[in-house]
Amino acid sequence: MCRLLSSKFLKLIIAIFFLFLTPKFVIASEYIPRGYFVIDLKNKIEWLTCPVGMIWKKNSCDGIAKKYEFNFVPEIINIANRQLEGSWRLPTRKELESLICLKCDKVKINLKIFPKTPPEPFWTNDKNFWQPKYNWIVNFLNGNTFGRYPGYKPNYIRLVRDRN
Repeated sequence: MCRLLSSKFLKLIIAIFFLFLTPKFVIASEYIPRGYFVIDLKNKIEWLTCPVGMIWKKNSCDGIAKKYEFNFVPEIINIANRQLEGSWRLPTRKELESLICLKCDKVKINLKIFPKTPPEPFWTNDKNFWQPKYNWIVNFLNGNTFGRYPGYKPNYIRLVRDRN
C-alpha cells in the first residue's frame, strides 16, 4: 500500500512539473547562456550577453552600457573581433526583433538571458529601404522598431556572430 501511494505521489509530482514548469523551460530553451555570449538556436547565431560598454563578470553584466553614433560601429566590431574571437557584427532587424519579449514588464527582453539591458533603442545593421540614410532600431522600452534613425543619434549596441 505504501509503495502504491508513493508511486502515485511521484507521478503527481512529475505531472505538476510538466504542466507548470515546462513552458518556462521551452521558451528559454531557444537560448543557451554561455557566459559572455548566448547561443540562439532559432536564429543560429550567438549574441553578446551584455550590451557594448559592459563586461561579463561574476555571472552578470557589469559596468555601464554606452550609446554610440553609427559611424563608431566598425571600430567597435574590430575591437570585439580582436578581444572576443570570431566575426562579430550588428544584428539584422529581424534578428534583434526576435529578442523582443512582449510579456516582459519594464524591459521588453528576457533579463534572465540578457541581464541589465537598457530599456532603450539598439542599432541594427539594416538600412531603411525607402530612406537609406536611416537605419532601423529596435526599442526594448516598448518592443517597437523604428526605421528613421539617423546615424548621428547615439544608440546602444548588442553584437552577434554566426554559429560555426
